[in-house]
Amino acid sequence: MMSKAGLLTIAFCLWVTLCAASPAQHAAQGIVVEIDKKALSIVISCEAIPGYMGAMEMAFKVRDATVLKNLNPGATVHFTVVEDGSQVYAEGIRIMKSVNAEAEPTEAARLGYLHRALDPTAAAKAVQVGQKVPDFALTDQQHRLIRLSQFKGKVVALTFTYSRCPNPNYCFRLSSNLAQLQRRFSGRDADSLVLVTIVIDPANDQGTALDNYAQTWKADPARWHFLTGPLDEVRTVAELFGMDFWSDEGFLTHFFRTAVIDRDGQLVANLEGNQFTAKQLGDLVESVSRR
Repeated sequence: MMSKAGLLTIAFCLWVTLCAASPAQHAAQGIVVEIDKKALSIVISCEAIPGYMGAMEMAFKVRDATVLKNLNPGATVHFTVVEDGSQVYAEGIRIMKSVNAEAEPTEAARLGYLHRALDPTAAAKAVQVGQKVPDFALTDQQHRLIRLSQFKGKVVALTFTYSRCPNPNYCFRLSSNLAQLQRRFSGRDADSLVLVTIVIDPANDQGTALDNYAQTWKADPARWHFLTGPLDEVRTVAELFGMDFWSDEGFLTHFFRTAVIDRDGQLVANLEGNQFTAKQLGDLVESVSRR
């Protein structure tokens, strides 16, 4: 009869073997960059996972096609990285809504609910991912009338701002993202991307003030257009992207939106909030540019 010590030794060896055979798993978060439903694969621009990997763009397999059904590029997801043999899987994928407990986004959300309650048609005005963005025309920092349609054949990254925005995590951060895109897509890649910033405070941001604000970001006027116009026209454009804003004691309360439009004028992604990084936005834009 085998001794107790012998049985424990065998049990321990079996446990070690099972542990070695178990897939390694890591909790992760990132922005969806590409989806290939036929290949059951997804590319995610991941945040760093301490002790495992730095922030990077990474391809994963998925085991179940249904998890890709409601995913779109630009979605923020939480998931589990599972290393199983030679394959790396994304499992337990959960789409995360933009959450920001700071005062302005919280107030904007409250006002947004009220707006939609009073105007049931408001949500219908927003372009959905995969749909063509209607053409519009506004004036840029060099007093040129700019139409979205003139950028056919190029990828467009678009966001919203106003120069007097007091919080550096709001408009400043979204404009900084585009400034970093301008640097990332320079040289031979410069012609593939156009940057558009819709300025939502035309009463104050026009003429030389608009040009000065563009120069603050070292914006190349051939590639980065700061657009404004009459308030009602600006609001109409903002509604295309589900972006609402309201005047509040001299400042503006507003949603945070950053959109990516492909070479054919279709909306590829409409990122909500300000929690994604410039690198994640750049990875998304680069993916769209390769199509």
